[in-house]
Order: sequence, then structure tokens, then C-alpha cells
Amino acid sequence: MSTYAIGDIQGCYDDLRRLLDTINYDPAEDILWSVGDIVNRGPQSLEVLRFFYDLGDRAIVVLGNHELHLLNVAYARPDCMRPSDTLTDILEAPDREELLTWVRHRPFLHHDRHLGFTLVHAGFPPQWDLRQACSCAEEVEDLLRNRDYVDFLQEMYGDMPTRWSRNIQGWARARFITSCFTRLRYCTAEGDLAMKNKSKPQLSSQPYHYLIDDERPWFSVAQRASQPLNIVFGHWATLGFHMDERNGIYALDSGCLWGGALTAMRLEDRQIYQIDCQTKRAVGSC
Repeated sequence: MSTYAIGDIQGCYDDLRRLLDTINYDPAEDILWSVGDIVNRGPQSLEVLRFFYDLGDRAIVVLGNHELHLLNVAYARPDCMRPSDTLTDILEAPDREELLTWVRHRPFLHHDRHLGFTLVHAGFPPQWDLRQACSCAEEVEDLLRNRDYVDFLQEMYGDMPTRWSRNIQGWARARFITSCFTRLRYCTAEGDLAMKNKSKPQLSSQPYHYLIDDERPWFSVAQRASQPLNIVFGHWATLGFHMDERNGIYALDSGCLWGGALTAMRLEDRQIYQIDCQTKRAVGSC
């Protein structure tokens, strides 16, 4: 049995199947981890969603920003549907409610003590260690799974607050936690979230050279509390595949949607597998 973590798929079902063929994936034996963003903007979101749903406990899928967007459009703000979205097949599917309920019950974070890996979609703010991150994940998971989940969907977006404090309460707290798990890329040296910056960092030397003064990837903030962890994440196509074993960083979004590659890592030995995705399926920038 092997455990494979897979980068952002975003509805690119045919590429997913080619990657699974490359790794000789056996659904009866192997476990799949997904960094989230399994749906939207690619051509076969419904097929990808049904694939992971059908795997049951043979798959771990954490929530990404596109899963939250799907839920928001379905239940809270249908007017937020964008021209580039490819969610209509899911929203009109006969098994829509079964699938969306499954999405609502996915975790924001998964930690496997035996394998020694932690899975999230985007990242950790520098103040969080594993215990704090797990506690925060449970808070927003409870909000999304309870009977008033529409209230959470209506309040989850926003760039404020930017600094973690245990004293943050209410929707501001939920918003901060959700942003970290599903949207984070950059932080300031002081540990504030820098949510506007989506650019590609220059990682060719140490210390890193940053494109914007005082902003650096969340994983390179000095003395971040999550330093002891091995963190698998996606979300950052402009960063691309980035593996830094010394710092426990495994970034698997290699831009499949944008004509890049789809990446998998076998967690037991950290072997990397990639297939080229030759067709660019989205317009605009990553």
C-alpha cells in the first residue's frame, strides 16, 4: 500500500487519470491525498468530484478556496458565479446534494502522525504550531458542518484581520482561519498576512529574495511555529512544484490548469511523479 499526495487538479480529470496510470495507482490498496481545489475552471469538475467521493475513506481531500467557492455559489451567493467557473455540471447534477454535503464535511487540515505529514490547501500563519492549527481547523469545520453553515459561507470572505491573536472572536476569527487554510501565500516579516500578493517568489538562493519588500512566502518567515512539520500544500501555481525537505515544505501545485504539470508525491519515500498537461484550460493569470 502506498499513499500519494496530489496537487491542484481543478477539474482536469483526464490528466488525473493519466497521472494515476503513471504511478500504477491501485484503488483497492493505495490512499490518495488531495491538497484541495479538485474542482473549477477545468472541463470535468463533476467527474473529479465524483471520483474522490466514490473513493470513500481511501481518499483524504482538504478544502481549497474553489471548494468553498462552489459551496458559496450553491447555497449563499449564486450571483458570485464567475464567467471562468465550470461548476454548472455539479450544480445541476442529480446527485448534487449528496456531493455538496460531502464537500461540506471535508477537513481544512489533515495530520498523519505515522507518516509524519500534514496536509492543507494553502498554509499556516507563522504563529501556529500543529496544536493551534488543528484547533483552528476544528472551529471552522464545525461552522461549515452545522445547520447554520450558510451564515459561515456569507461571512467567510475578507482580508481582515491580518494578524493572529487568540483574542479574535466571532466571524473575524473564522475569516482569518479560513484565509490561512485556503488563500495564504505571503506574510510580512512581522507575521501579518499579505493577501494581495500572488506573485512568484524568487527561491534560487538563501536567504530568499522577495519580489515585494517585507513580504515573503509564509513558509520562510523566520521562526515560524510550524517549522518542525512536514507540510504538503497546493494553491500557488506561480510558485510551482517546490520541495524543501530541510524545512519540511512540499508545494505540489504545478499549474496543471495552466498547461503546466500535475504532480504526485508518494509519502512513504517522497518519490515525485509528474505528467505534463499540455493544454492550457484557463484564461488570465494563475
